[in-house]
Amino acid sequence: MAQAQLPVSSELPQASGHHPTAWKWYDYFTFNVDHKLIGIQYLVFSFVFYLVGGLMAVVMRTELYTPDADVIDPNLYNALLTNHGTIMIFGWIVPAAIGGFGNFLVPLMIGARDMAFPRLNALAFWMLPPAGLLLVGSFFFGGAQAGWTSYPPLSLITANTAQSMWCLSIILAGTSSILGSVNFVVTMVKMRVPSMAWDQMPLFCWAMMATSVLALLSTPVLAIGLTLLFFDINFGTSFFKPDAGGNVIIYQHLFWFYSHPAVYLMILPIFGIMSEVIPVHARKPIFGYKAIVGSSMVICLIGLFVWVHHMFTSGTPPWMRMFFTVSTLIVAVPTGVKIFSWTATLWGGKIRYTSAMLFAIGLLIMFVVGGLSGVTLGTAPVDIHMHDTYYVVAHFHYVLFGGSVFGLYAGIYHWFPKMTGKMLNEPLGKVHFLLTLIGANITFLPMHVLGTQGMPRRVAMYDPQFTHINQICTIGAFVLAFSVIPFLVNVVWSWGWGEKASGNPWRALTLEWTTASPPIIENWHRLPVLTQGPYDYGFNGHEEAEITSSHF
Repeated sequence: MAQAQLPVSSELPQASGHHPTAWKWYDYFTFNVDHKLIGIQYLVFSFVFYLVGGLMAVVMRTELYTPDADVIDPNLYNALLTNHGTIMIFGWIVPAAIGGFGNFLVPLMIGARDMAFPRLNALAFWMLPPAGLLLVGSFFFGGAQAGWTSYPPLSLITANTAQSMWCLSIILAGTSSILGSVNFVVTMVKMRVPSMAWDQMPLFCWAMMATSVLALLSTPVLAIGLTLLFFDINFGTSFFKPDAGGNVIIYQHLFWFYSHPAVYLMILPIFGIMSEVIPVHARKPIFGYKAIVGSSMVICLIGLFVWVHHMFTSGTPPWMRMFFTVSTLIVAVPTGVKIFSWTATLWGGKIRYTSAMLFAIGLLIMFVVGGLSGVTLGTAPVDIHMHDTYYVVAHFHYVLFGGSVFGLYAGIYHWFPKMTGKMLNEPLGKVHFLLTLIGANITFLPMHVLGTQGMPRRVAMYDPQFTHINQICTIGAFVLAFSVIPFLVNVVWSWGWGEKASGNPWRALTLEWTTASPPIIENWHRLPVLTQGPYDYGFNGHEEAEITSSHF
């Protein structure tokens, strides 16, 4: 990779948890425009909702321990089911991956002092708390009960105040995503440090570029669909009312044109995290930099042409099934390029089995399993047979939990020293990883069997023949819930009393590691100058290249 031959200086800001220009704790509860503070606001907010959504899942799995509805009312089960899926997507993975890591890292990685539009950045975050409150508050009105897809006519039949609150919540979250995406694109195009060429930009930034473009193209379509549904519920329109000339299939197209690309919105930033964590902890240059960049952009493009595979049982004509089967299988190719590149990077590396690296390797394992089941579901004959069974539940949990959540944990363990100036406890991190890996596989792997045997999803009561496997899944869910405890203890203890981190504890090469830990408010006293590629480990005759920085 090309290197900028520029004068350098070894002077670095000294790491300090009490830098005189650092923010106070109460600033994190204000309308602050600092991208780092906003990133941490996103991460904390989203993790709170991860706990809320996880609690809903535990209650549902407790109900499913027996075939009868003997723990909670079926209507409450429907409300928990609807809001669990909604919260995990719009309240946890998307805000954490895009808003949290994106906001904290992108300006630091490209040598900028802040995002291009700081006030817009803060506004995008502060749209999320009202969205979250609308979802949680909907339970006071019975809770939305039409599933996280809220297909009409079911969402119209069960229409109530809660369903309207659900629509408004997602519209707010979508608007926040649009504002943030505009900010990311402009920031990366206009505010890179002058010495950084496009082919020297960290892969996480490329992932965020692809994510932002995809969000800008797809999110407005979801907002349109939900706005029309809101009007049908509250103002007597009939866009989706079949008895008044409306078309329910149009809603499905509007919903899935966003909601399948939403899978890539959740996973592309995680792919970026993987591309940063693996080279650092394997002490090797990333394999196939340009291939990874190209695959991210190809996923962004092809991801817009696969949504109908969710609608193979919705009266879709054969020619359309054939087209979207092919496009679904094609989109797996650039994903496979990334998997191959990460595996090749690991091969022969001097791997340090840190908590961050363990979660990255765990993601590889889980995501491959989810990808294989995704390929089977992408073919129309298999999908028609498996549609709305627990095989689908198993697939998307392996992809989204095994992919996105494992990746978020890898990112937290990797960048926690930079964010807080403190090191997380590694033994606790390894306990957290083992419990998460074991719990996730016990919970979701048996669901493949349930699906092939025909158990429908989204039900509180089921045929007694499925009892034994459901009980195994429920035990796994409790292990998965328990796995969060060592992580919470680790974060709280380490942030308050943990070992102080140096400016660059992992000896990484990207620019965020050239400033203090945590970074000062303006990021650097003087902007850094890039003198080597972000993944040049072992270059220039050094077994483990060290990073240098220059100031002007």
